[in-house]
Amino acid sequence: MGRPWTGPNGVSSPAATADSDREATMTGTRRAAKGVRQPAAHLPIARVYVDVALAHLDRTFDYQVPEQFAADAVPGCRVRVRFAGQLVDGYLMERAAESDHVGKLAFLDRVVSAEPVVAPEIASLARAVADRYAGSMVDVLRLAIPPRHAKVEAEQPAETPDVAPFPENGERTGWSSYPRGESFVEAVAGGRQPRAIWQAPPGADWPARLAELAAVAAGAGKGAVLVVPDHRDVDRLHAACTALLGAEAVVALSAGLGPAKRYRRWLAVRRGAAKVVVGTRAAMFAPVADPGLFVVWDDGDDLHAEPRAPYPHVRDVLVQRAHLSGAALLVAGFARTAEAQLLVDSGWAHAIAADRAAVRAAAPRVTAIGETDAQLARDEAARSARLPSVAFEAARQSLRDGAPVLVQVPRRGYVPALACGQCRAAARCRRCAGPLGLPRAARGSETQPAACRWCGHGEPAFRCAECGSRRIRAVVVGAGRTAEELGRAFAGATVRTSGRDEVLATVPATPDLVVCTPGAEPVAEGGYGAALLLDGWASLGRADLRAAEETLRRWMTAAALVRPGSAGGRVVVIAESVLAPVQALVRWDPVWHATQELAGRTELGFPPAVRMATVDGTPTALATLLADLELPDGAEVLGPVPLGEVDMDGNAERERALIRATRRQGRQLATALAAAQARRTARKDPESIRVQLDPLDLI
Repeated sequence: MGRPWTGPNGVSSPAATADSDREATMTGTRRAAKGVRQPAAHLPIARVYVDVALAHLDRTFDYQVPEQFAADAVPGCRVRVRFAGQLVDGYLMERAAESDHVGKLAFLDRVVSAEPVVAPEIASLARAVADRYAGSMVDVLRLAIPPRHAKVEAEQPAETPDVAPFPENGERTGWSSYPRGESFVEAVAGGRQPRAIWQAPPGADWPARLAELAAVAAGAGKGAVLVVPDHRDVDRLHAACTALLGAEAVVALSAGLGPAKRYRRWLAVRRGAAKVVVGTRAAMFAPVADPGLFVVWDDGDDLHAEPRAPYPHVRDVLVQRAHLSGAALLVAGFARTAEAQLLVDSGWAHAIAADRAAVRAAAPRVTAIGETDAQLARDEAARSARLPSVAFEAARQSLRDGAPVLVQVPRRGYVPALACGQCRAAARCRRCAGPLGLPRAARGSETQPAACRWCGHGEPAFRCAECGSRRIRAVVVGAGRTAEELGRAFAGATVRTSGRDEVLATVPATPDLVVCTPGAEPVAEGGYGAALLLDGWASLGRADLRAAEETLRRWMTAAALVRPGSAGGRVVVIAESVLAPVQALVRWDPVWHATQELAGRTELGFPPAVRMATVDGTPTALATLLADLELPDGAEVLGPVPLGEVDMDGNAERERALIRATRRQGRQLATALAAAQARRTARKDPESIRVQLDPLDLI
């Protein structure tokens, strides 16, 4: 017997992994011959994606299907195969009559389960997403398919519920109040492919509107996938969908579910027992049967960006999925991103929005700092005060009216950032150079000294490394300190907090102060009487391409929870009135701001006007990849520049390069990056490289 053939990188061909013992039995005794595996009589070849995270292995490998597994080895099932001398997991994508491989093929080791977990539509989507983001098929399948739970898989499948057409008896939905709204509903009911960007007005009951669309799609015999940012949104939308369709037809998927419960619900969708899926980020791959509607709510929320390779975004995945499956797509939110505006400007999607009169009637009255000379005359310190008199007046009036007050603070913690009181240099830890903060003191104890937010080392005797001063000041105040200050200022009011430690879903219609961080705003019964949006400079001054867009999105999400101006609702934003995001909030015109944002990015050559990739790695690895990269004509490389991470000798550990190409060259750019990664892994380059296309954080 000769040695098995070994391919590049020391990876054996599946043909070489057939056990020599198995071959020996063919010429051995009669007893040994009984154990020889025979290939299946029909379609004996299985094409398998092996679960190995190497870019140069991003393709199917051919294996023989043993006769004993002929019935269970169905396309889409999980299998175990021997690859490079090891048993690894894999997904059987298709059966074939013959193979192009020259030589002997190994057999499937076993079929883990006959359950076809990879639906054909999801397989096509996973391949498209991998190609768009310069990733691998297996990486996407890991995101799309939850881990197996054998006990759940053996349970009796639920029956598919009957869903009546909606609306019945000529009833009209809430979409009839929007221009183009009713026509969009009719297109969904007719199984056509409408695509729209919905600009929800302030105070809109968005869970009810999205539930109506899901009911229309389900009533037409189609599936629907609705993706929202977090579990609180899932609960609200799931309740609205259940009220219209019943609990059997709707499934909620989120990361907070346990393995068994998550897999049970996912299987219900895969087997067609549920027509509507409501969930967070991973639900974008939910395998609904015959999909007819995809919805993403608040697409600007960073929770929609997957932090694992190949780093897809929910909005882009659902756009791709709607295109591949011929289903309807709705991108919705109170604010609008530049990416959504590009879909409208390009003609790929239409805008659905209420008329200006309806928006003005529903919007609260918004006040900014410096909007009138009279305001500054009454309060000369309005521009420098953290909580000027106009904010105090709005809060007092709301409390007198018996309504809660929402206070949005951009940073959590107590005093999360400190600086020198003289030269304003950032206060750093003497031990690890981490940022100093002021921890919250325990109730009844004395104020705690400054401490490092990285290593936790206390710094009671701070001395500035720049000027030697011992004075220290707060750079930004967190939600914890804000709650304490407001509790003293409004002694008779209850102060509630909503943030990382405890996120409130709802608050009662009582005169309370609700201090929260962005994204943790609870819904108030009857709406808030006022909202105070603090520290606008901290949000707008971030070194981030999307700082203005993200700040406006956070403000509008909070302001949409406030009562209309006609009912006394007020919003006070602590930021200069001349700024574009502030003007968009005052006029409640996110479309104008998105148009301005897209025009600015187009002029400067930033996404989404172009496709841009970030490549992070050590200087040596990055230089090697860039030298090996075959970019499309006209693409340019910016950098590399250090990321600010240094080793013990003071040398830069990781650098970042930006690669920019036109949108038409986006596929070529992704292909070139994937090919360069494949060559690296085939050479066994030891240092890792992180490639991300169209990331949210460019700077």
